[in-house]
Parts: sequence; structure tokens; C-alpha cells
Amino acid sequence: MDAIKQKAQVWLNSPFDQNTKQQVQALINENPEELKDAFYKDLAFGTGGMRGIMGPGTNRINRYTLGKNTQGIAAYLKKTFPNEALKVAIAYDCRHNSQSLAQTVADVFSGNGIEVYLFEDLRPTPELSFTVKHLKCHCGIVLTASHNPPEYNGYKVYWQDGGQLVPPQDQEIIAEINQLTYDQIVFEPKPELIQNIGKNLDEAYINTVLEKVTFNTPTKAKKELSIVFTSLHGTSITLIPEVLKRAGYENLHIVEAQATPNGDFPTVKSPNPEEPEALEMALELAEEVNADIVIGTDPDSDRLGVGIRDKTGKMILLNGNQSMVLMTDFLLKQHTQQHELIGNEFIASTIVSTPLMQKLAEHYQVECKVGLTGFKWIAKMIKDFPEQKFIGGGEESFGYMVGDFVRDKDAVSATLLMCEMAALAKHKNKSIYEQLISLYTTHGLYQEHLVSLVKKGITGAQEIKQMMEDLRANPPKEINGVNVIRLEDYSTSLALDLSQNKKSILDIPKSNVLIFYLEDGTKIAARPSGTEPKIKFYISVQTPLADADKYNQQKEILTQKIAQALTYFRLND
Repeated sequence: MDAIKQKAQVWLNSPFDQNTKQQVQALINENPEELKDAFYKDLAFGTGGMRGIMGPGTNRINRYTLGKNTQGIAAYLKKTFPNEALKVAIAYDCRHNSQSLAQTVADVFSGNGIEVYLFEDLRPTPELSFTVKHLKCHCGIVLTASHNPPEYNGYKVYWQDGGQLVPPQDQEIIAEINQLTYDQIVFEPKPELIQNIGKNLDEAYINTVLEKVTFNTPTKAKKELSIVFTSLHGTSITLIPEVLKRAGYENLHIVEAQATPNGDFPTVKSPNPEEPEALEMALELAEEVNADIVIGTDPDSDRLGVGIRDKTGKMILLNGNQSMVLMTDFLLKQHTQQHELIGNEFIASTIVSTPLMQKLAEHYQVECKVGLTGFKWIAKMIKDFPEQKFIGGGEESFGYMVGDFVRDKDAVSATLLMCEMAALAKHKNKSIYEQLISLYTTHGLYQEHLVSLVKKGITGAQEIKQMMEDLRANPPKEINGVNVIRLEDYSTSLALDLSQNKKSILDIPKSNVLIFYLEDGTKIAARPSGTEPKIKFYISVQTPLADADKYNQQKEILTQKIAQALTYFRLND
């Protein structure tokens, strides 16, 4: 504790402002546990950038931790592009302090002689990714904590290609940041280097979405589709209604109680479309207006949750894997009909997402590239294989990327894609639900389940570490009587074939992930979250489905199999 107190006492001196000094002194005097959590480590980059609780401290989001990050990135940019006029773009979401923190970031960049394009108001994260490429910027920053609770904020860094940082750049930048002291941050701005942007970029982005994500859907079909949309108090309200209107979707019903951006997210426990509770108000409105489809997006508009009607007319929520395979199949079908698949295309997914993506790739004779969790890895695939055409891809966490004009998950273009799919299906007297069951009868029924265990603070981090260590030290040889036939440990880049006792190398960057494969096709992955104090368990089970009428019966069998896996790992206690 003495080391933590010494670290905190640095914040009682210059260059820290008076308010910060008072807050830190209060922690020292009155709240040792919170002091410990605020200073026991430096906030680090994870799967989706840097996220943390707002407040004073090295393990918190504040103008000093973000100022230090920005100073380090400015230094790295100057070293990397020594003879170029440097440009960065900055956006922010609806969270508390996002606008002021974005201004701080802009001030530091400009203070270092770097030209800044700063959005005049909140914007969706995918628009920032688009803007970096569109304005030929060297770097982009967005202030967001995605779907985290209200006390969080965050800092995502994008590079020239519009994708988030990946190795080795992330480690090189972290090294640059770590060698700085807080008094080296140039907070004094050069206002002449800061230019506000807004409507012109909106137009460029909207026009590109409309160009890339429309498929000659009849006007009548668009007008007949009834859509309920909620922005969950986030940024998507600034663009999605306009995109749908311009695409010809006039029958749009917005959940007005959730339409105003608000960092408190007052109508939901969590502004996360992965959580069914977040879409309750949208589902209620859907019943009132007899909507065909429900769509809800997270605060920074990169994830979307989707509700559709089943064969009985009941509104049900799709999970992220189901949305992903439906959108991917639709895109591949459209490309096939237009004779645009020539053999150099690929789709993309992640190691913890549904194996059904590989089945789709085999069916359409395209490649399925599989990477670590996070869309930065899909963006890297696009960058690393310029000779191939990226069709679309996603991950189980309700994110999807259509084409390569945005290099991150994008709920704006994915929303339009879902509406195109729904409108065309309805026009042919079919439904998205029928398309999903058709995928299962063709490729096999896959069912996935995610368990997230929240473990907060230092103790929680230690518990998560111990859980992963225990799984590595004593990996199961069988689970509920079914043999484990393969074990993949991404921390060591080794795969073990248990049937032949043979090891092989995993050609994917190292990550703290374990995956167990069972002889009945079950796949179970364990992975600490890179952005939240959680450890996640991903369970995928499968069975053939020869008859669509047997769907519910087979689904129940898979549900029981998932329940047995949860019991084995003690995840339903």
C-alpha cells in the first residue's frame, strides 16, 4: 500500500489541477480501497482500446491519462512520418465528459503541431473509422466506452487504414507513452490547427453506406417493411434514421423515450443490445405497431441487436452469431446472383464465434479467415491481403462489418443491411426466421451460449488470472462423458491433438484464450475480457437438422447440452 500511496502523492503536485489534487487527497485520507484501485496499475489498451472508470488516478480515465496517451501518440507519429504534415481525426460519443476529453485530446495534438479534424458534435464510432480514410489522416481517436456502464469512458485509436491499432504498433506506442512523465504533456493548444467537421463527413459517409449496402430492393418492399428502432440514448440517432429514410424506408418507428443521447442511459440497466432487457421498450413498441423487425444499437453505434418474428408471429431476439451468419449468407447470395464471386473473396470471423461461418464459406467457395476477438484483427486481414476482396464478417458480440469502407464493426451499415434482407424476404412472402432455419437445415443446427462472470477490482483480476491458470494446469480430458479431442492455448500458440498426442502451432497472435473441442462437435472457449472486468465462457454445440419442423425439438436437445456444460464448469451457480 505504501507504493500505491507514493504513486498517488505524485498527483498532489504540479502539473495536476487543484480539483484533481483535492480528489486524490480525499482518497488518501478517506478511502484507501478506492485509492488502491485508482492507482494500483496504469490503465492499459485492451481488445477495443482503453476503457476505464472516470476519475483521478493512473487506472482511471481523466485528462491526464488521456493527455499522456495523446502525447505519446504524437511523438510516435512524428517518428513514424518524419517528413509529412500530420493529420488526425477525433470523434466522441454521448458519455459524460466525452466532449471535454475530446477537446483535451485535440489540444494536445495541436500543441504538438499536428492538424486536427474534430467533430463538432457526437458521432457514431464507425464514422470516425470512415473519416480517417476519407480525409487521409494518419491517426484517429474516438472517445467512447461502447456499452460499458455510465461511470466508464474510453479511448480508441485508429491508424491510416481506418482500423484500430494492432501489434507491433500498439506495443511501440505504449512504450512511447510509458517513458513520458505527466509534466511533458503539451496541454496548450494551437487553435489554428483545430478544424471542426460535421455535415460534410456525414454526407460522404451516408452516401457510401447507401452505395455499398443497397441491393435493388423494390420501392414497394421498402415502404411495406415496418421497423422499430432504438438508439438506447446513444449516437446512432444522429445517422441511422436519416440513412433508412434516404434508402426508402419510410415506415420507421423510433423509441422516443430512448432517442435523446444521455450518458446516464436512464431507461436501461445496461445500454448493451446483447442484453435482452435493453430492447424491452423496442419490443413493446413493435407489438403496438405490428413491426416486422426491431433494431437497437449501443451508445457508440457499432453493435446492433435484432428482433424478428418467428413462424408463430412472436417477436424473438437473434443472438450475435445468428445475425452474423444471416447477414453473411445474404451478402454472399447477392454477390452470387450478380456473378461477382470470382474466387478471391473472403469472409471473416473470430475464434470464439460460431463455426457456421466456415460452413458458409465452404458452401459459397470463398475463404473464411478466423482471427482473435476484436474487429481490429478483421481490419488487419483486409490490410494484409489486398489482393482479396472482403465481403463481410463479424463476431458473436453483436458486431458486423460490411465491405471495407469502414474498418470496424458498424451498426449503421449493418442496420441497413438487415432492413434490406427483411424487406426482400417479406416481398417474397418469406421471413428472416425462415432463412435462419434454412441455414440450419443446409449446414447443421448450431447453438451458442455466452456466460460472462464479472470480477471487479484487484481481487477480481486475481480471480480471473487464477481461473485461467487452473484450466491450464488441469485441462479436462472429458466433459460430461464426451472426450476432449483438441485443446488450443493461444497464450502459447500451441494446439494439442489429444487423440494422437500431437502438438501443432497456432498461426494467430498470442492471446489469453483457451479452447476445448469435443468429439461431438462441442466447442468451449474461456477468455478474460479485454475491455471489462469479466471472464467469458463461449459454448457452441451442434447437431444435424434434416427437417425444419424438428427445429424446436433439436434446439431443446442442444439447450440441455449447454446446460450440462454450464454445470460442469460451475457457471450456473
